Amino acid sequence: MIDLGRALKSAISTGKVVFGEQQAIKAVKSGEAKMVILSSNCPNEFLKSKGHNVPVHVFDGTNMELGALAGKPFSVSALVIIDKGASNILSL
Repeated sequence: MIDLGRALKSAISTGKVVFGEQQAIKAVKSGEAKMVILSSNCPNEFLKSKGHNVPVHVFDGTNMELGALAGKPFSVSALVIIDKGASNILSL
């Protein structure tokens, strides 16, 4: 099992990650998204659905915890990996 925190920080620093539900929806609809990571309390049904052919990983914590794990000073209910960079995050 991979360390989500370490993989996420690596993806953020070496790849391209977008934060927020609206940005995540745009990335999924445009086909840029490689993976969606949601907090356990993310209310967005579109991102939770499997109908968009993008792997979805639900983080076992709240949006505040996901924001902290990503090293952000704000809550993050959804984020999208566009480029994994040097991380192994897509193997979640």
